[in-house]
Amino acid sequence: MDLYQQYPIRLRINDQDRDFEVESWVTLLDLLRERAGLTGTKKGCDHGQCGACTVLVDGKRVNSCLTLAVMQNGHEVTTIEGMAKGNELHPLQQAFIEQDAFQCGYCTPGQICSAAGLIAEGQAKTVDDVRELMSGNLCRCGAYPQIRQAVCKVIGIKEEKPGAASGADGFTTGPVLV
Repeated sequence: MDLYQQYPIRLRINDQDRDFEVESWVTLLDLLRERAGLTGTKKGCDHGQCGACTVLVDGKRVNSCLTLAVMQNGHEVTTIEGMAKGNELHPLQQAFIEQDAFQCGYCTPGQICSAAGLIAEGQAKTVDDVRELMSGNLCRCGAYPQIRQAVCKVIGIKEEKPGAASGADGFTTGPVLV
């Protein structure tokens, strides 16, 4: 077997059929960024721990750094570039803007793709569900409250008023002063 043998694959990326020749070790993340030119998907930890590389494969959220491109042959992949329809933003993109749910923006593509997958899964019924189901996506800037608010807004989950029975946000950047 040739060490650098390439395998033909076809992916439907953002509603377009694309053909590639890839080595068996090429990740979906590297294919998207380096060969398809879709750099919206970010390479964070490259170990599946941060969620920056989250894309949708057949509508399900996937850490693209942990899956090989050849494993996705024949599947449909949606990246952040494919979320909007023309000039019309996806509701999550609009909600992220309205809720100021990003700071540096590095994690935003993965956060939005993960939220879209979360919505499609239909498991989030409460604010706590959203927190838990989005916990695989890290934000080093700490925009978690705004991200949660944006996702809840799109899903239609009403959040309690600050200081209500559920208490604080559950996120702190340091010691809590009482």
